[in-house]
Amino acid sequence: MRALAIAATGMNAQQLNLEVIANNIANINTTGFKRARAEFSDLLYQAERLQGVPNRANAAVVPEGAMVGLGVKTVAVRNLHTQGSLISTGNKLDLALVGNGWFQIEGANGEQMYARAGAFNTNANGQLVTVDGFNVMPEIVVPENTVEVIVNKSGQVFARFADQQELQELGQFTLANFSNEAGLEPMGDNLFIETPASGPAILGVPGDPGFATIQQGYLEASNVDPVKEITELISAQRAYEMNSKVIKTADEMSATVSQGMR
Repeated sequence: MRALAIAATGMNAQQLNLEVIANNIANINTTGFKRARAEFSDLLYQAERLQGVPNRANAAVVPEGAMVGLGVKTVAVRNLHTQGSLISTGNKLDLALVGNGWFQIEGANGEQMYARAGAFNTNANGQLVTVDGFNVMPEIVVPENTVEVIVNKSGQVFARFADQQELQELGQFTLANFSNEAGLEPMGDNLFIETPASGPAILGVPGDPGFATIQQGYLEASNVDPVKEITELISAQRAYEMNSKVIKTADEMSATVSQGMR
């Protein structure tokens, strides 16, 4: 009975949907996290009767056929890169992006990575790094005698020293944009890497057309909406229950046939 297999694909799809929702909820307080959504499509169809063919020789064609679907499949888990709200931290090394763009991060093996999470710090050498110690690119080194770091909206970084009135420029942030942000591959630790689907990174200065501005002393919160996630959770649960009910009904119908053959 095809209904058993069809409903099974529905249960598998909703189980994955539930896992995606669970990950969204688990990361509700993760800095710069982007919620994901499972995308589904129908499977192949089995033709019981084809449309557009003659019913018999020299007869009118069949206007509509009988095509039976074979279930559902997962085609993508899409990250939705919408802007998260800004949270004030008061930390001068916390930076939030307002608009499109990604910070450039150098991985442990020198690979190029990208992040929206701007919770930065300095290492023993004064270099600006992520919370996991990865270098922020382009390299910015804060001198040891710095009393204040100032980052303007255009990404220019300045240092104030106790014995100087003038600010000293330390460097300039550049941001990366992508033609298809959904094509970026998440690597964990709030980091993403470029893929053929995302296209190559397009570099620019904060505040340029199409690029975000930088807000110092803020962090971008997760874009997960708890109310929406709970709604999606209930919907996934109901869909799973309905597919389970189909399996139970198909089993009962099969049992009725078996009992009738005795």
